[in-house]
Amino acid sequence: MSFVFISHPSCGLHDMGNEHPESPARLHAINDRLIASGLDFVIDKQQAMKANKQHLYLAHAKQYVDEVFAKAPQQGRVELDPDTFMAPPSLEAALYAAGANVMAVDLVMQGKAEQVFCAVRPPGHHAEKDQAMGFCIFNNIAVAACYAMAEYGLARIAIVDFDVHHGNGTENIFFDDPRVLFCSSFESPFYPYNVGPGNEHILNLPLPAGTYGDEFMQKITEQWLEKLDAFAPQLILISAGFDGHYEDEMAHFNLVETDYHWITAELKKIANKHSQGKMISTLEGGYALSALGRSVTVHIKAMME
Repeated sequence: MSFVFISHPSCGLHDMGNEHPESPARLHAINDRLIASGLDFVIDKQQAMKANKQHLYLAHAKQYVDEVFAKAPQQGRVELDPDTFMAPPSLEAALYAAGANVMAVDLVMQGKAEQVFCAVRPPGHHAEKDQAMGFCIFNNIAVAACYAMAEYGLARIAIVDFDVHHGNGTENIFFDDPRVLFCSSFESPFYPYNVGPGNEHILNLPLPAGTYGDEFMQKITEQWLEKLDAFAPQLILISAGFDGHYEDEMAHFNLVETDYHWITAELKKIANKHSQGKMISTLEGGYALSALGRSVTVHIKAMME
């Protein structure tokens, strides 16, 4: 069994405008860094499958999914949310982004891979059950979790979201589902400004602007790791946002590549203990292109180690 890197050319065609930070250049930066690091030549790269409506209905309201399909433009751009637009290639990109996560579940659950990274866009963790938000159309990681529970009968899935923004969409979808332990660290107060107290299986970790790696690691160790271990997840899913890097101007954290390596390695230990190493990570934020490429590379290295 091995590590698999999933992407698709259609994910690079989704374009919300020249000034929009969630740009096709993000995937180019990741690919360029993988080549420079030498990883590109040793990892198994596969093209994503396309999700269908039935996959999306597992996580999203049927009416919402159908509305997104109906709104998909033939030309120009359509606004789904003040930050989220669809151009003609966008629906296809969103279907491949969600489909990559479905494919990743099949790979790890059928023993064809141990760890998978999905280099896809648009991202997903702000998309709620019936609403697009924050650059996100469909909630890719939520689709993966729902598919794993429906198709493979999993009863304990951990989703860890270390994007600098709260994964409000993932919380919205799983708030009443104790089969999912959702851990989200994020800058606070900050977008999306709607963070609640969580509950026994929704573990929110708000951190102040200016947070450095030592505090990030300390709080995660104190508030998450023991609970993740006790939960004994059958599968670990990661919403991997790298916009907390100090070079990223979208937010105000001071994280560096070693911090992303650390949290990935800690999650790998839990996966090795409880889920035969099964981990799936999907790209969320990260908009400083060089920092994004470097951070994804160390994240992948930690998954493979």
